[in-house]
Amino acid sequence: MFIEAPELASYPNIKHAFFTRQGGVSQGIYASLNGGLGSSDDPANIAENRRRMAADLDVGSALLSLYQVHSADVVTVEGPWTGERPKADAMVTNVPGLALGISTADCGPVLFCDPETGVIGAAHAGWKGALTGVLEATIGAMENLGADRESIVAVLGPTISQAAYEVGADFVERFAEHDADNRRFFVPSIREGHAQFDLPAYIGARLEAAGIGEFADLGLCTYSDEGRFYSYRRTTHRKEPDYGRLISAITLLPSPLIL
Repeated sequence: MFIEAPELASYPNIKHAFFTRQGGVSQGIYASLNGGLGSSDDPANIAENRRRMAADLDVGSALLSLYQVHSADVVTVEGPWTGERPKADAMVTNVPGLALGISTADCGPVLFCDPETGVIGAAHAGWKGALTGVLEATIGAMENLGADRESIVAVLGPTISQAAYEVGADFVERFAEHDADNRRFFVPSIREGHAQFDLPAYIGARLEAAGIGEFADLGLCTYSDEGRFYSYRRTTHRKEPDYGRLISAITLLPSPLIL
């Protein structure tokens, strides 16, 4: 099962999906549509889950994922990987038939498109990547492929909400040192010396400041909706050994043949 954003679904040359955890074959803590290549789930189950996702996107076996490292690095994709997955946290392409897939379990999955020029992108925006510029780097890489910044649409998928994201004082100061105005993304926690961080609002503010054409947030919390989403923080609180990963992906559809 997957969720679509109206802001992306209206374009005939774009197909996308924010996959939930439902509709796969994995068992136990990974139930059921775990797409995380870095998880300790049965590799055969992960492969079948990803095959189902690729089928939903009509991309054959071309559902691509990165070795994500919480960086601001972006890969320009020209075809399926021929070796190991690149270590990076965002991808862009103008090649039809390739699905750019981001893996998350609380961090922000952001799908981008410029439907006019046929350039798409996908970014893994956790707090570190967002703070160090992965979103702006993705936009810049799209521009290098011919995208118009003011025509870019970006949608944030299921992400941990402020109510579920408690952080320490050092975390707050790290953001404030980068920009004093960042304090507006924190509110006091019930625990002394802690705060609640609004990652979705921070991602939205960075994208809006970058001057793109449209930003939308699905407003879905990974932590609070266990039935649909995996959550690293929920797993940590329960002291579980591992967790599944959600996949959010976007692809550019081939142009129809004109006879």
